[in-house]
Amino acid sequence: MKIRYVLLHAYGMGGTIRTVLNQAAAMAERGHDVEVVSVVRRRDEPHFAIDPRVTVSTLVDQREGVTRDSVARKVWRRVRGKVVPVGEYAAEYFTERVEKAVMDYVADLEDGVLVTTRPALNLIAARRGSRRVVRLAQEHMNLEAYREPVRQEIVRHYGKLDAVTVLTRTSQEEYRRALPGLPVMLIPNAVQGGGAMLSTQEHPVVVAAGRLVSQKGFDLLIPAFGQVVRRHPDWRLRIFGTGPRGDRLQALIDELGLGEHVRLMGRTAAMDRELARASVFVLSSRFEGLPMVMIEAMSHALPVVAFDCPTGPADVLTDGEDGVLVPPQDVDALAAALDRLLADRDLRVRMGAAAAVTARAYSPEVVMPMWEELFERLLEGRASRGSVSLSLNDS
Repeated sequence: MKIRYVLLHAYGMGGTIRTVLNQAAAMAERGHDVEVVSVVRRRDEPHFAIDPRVTVSTLVDQREGVTRDSVARKVWRRVRGKVVPVGEYAAEYFTERVEKAVMDYVADLEDGVLVTTRPALNLIAARRGSRRVVRLAQEHMNLEAYREPVRQEIVRHYGKLDAVTVLTRTSQEEYRRALPGLPVMLIPNAVQGGGAMLSTQEHPVVVAAGRLVSQKGFDLLIPAFGQVVRRHPDWRLRIFGTGPRGDRLQALIDELGLGEHVRLMGRTAAMDRELARASVFVLSSRFEGLPMVMIEAMSHALPVVAFDCPTGPADVLTDGEDGVLVPPQDVDALAAALDRLLADRDLRVRMGAAAAVTARAYSPEVVMPMWEELFERLLEGRASRGSVSLSLNDS
């Protein structure tokens, strides 16, 4: 079958980009004709490797500078498109030119499956996409994480799509309440954990990873770890990722006198090795979709300490078995949970082993057949011009 994945910026970095590129590669490996469409391109080379069996195309090339396409923030409100709501987190990308390019692309398609991967793209596909193709929207965040104008547009327009997929049971229930009658299917992200190096629990290292933005809650994690090192001075916290809050987080580390214990590591091309050399993974997010890096850490037999934020951690972890859940944004509780694990290697080993078992449910061997079955059912329903019954993950 022909499958097209539309990403905002396939050449960039981020969990959604990596997830979609992995999915595209897996579908190509299974013999399908797969294309990844990057709405914009701002880099010569992609951050993540793209399978050579996957065709890559770009709608708007911005490598000569985003100001050439009037994407600069200061002028965006004057030239923005008319479909993408202001509250969408990537709305500034969607100038009139960029939005029109996406609308023209999705309107001209003749066959196959069109998979869009964020609200801006999902809304364009719903409102302007060709009805000759199956239109499927991937949602990587829970509905309540979006701003009110975005939620309103989702409720108003997603019903025109053939289906929506979500990452957790909690999100499935949420979207079903908002979109009665539209198939809302639960398919988690696949994590490449096969053959992962397992932690030996020999290194006094706690790892966290993600964009250096407010959502990830590193401003809460750093003071929590400051409490922990009073009792465990040999332990270190390594935070991997880049983002606009890097300077602010470094200032917080310096202010708390944690320069010897907490380090902002930036990007790494060897995250698997870093996870295997750690002993605990911590997720301090204020909200999540499905935290992919957390599941990757679990595949390396790392126990997890996580805020019980909406949504994701509680959909994966069983508190006390493969990790510890603490109340959202409770710095003291996060510190206490870390203290408990750092003090007890046997507990870390037991929880880590259970975490590796949990992570197997997110392997490509489990997840990819779910995607293939969903695509086939949607195409069969389109071919018969009747309503298709979707029972996949429907219970």
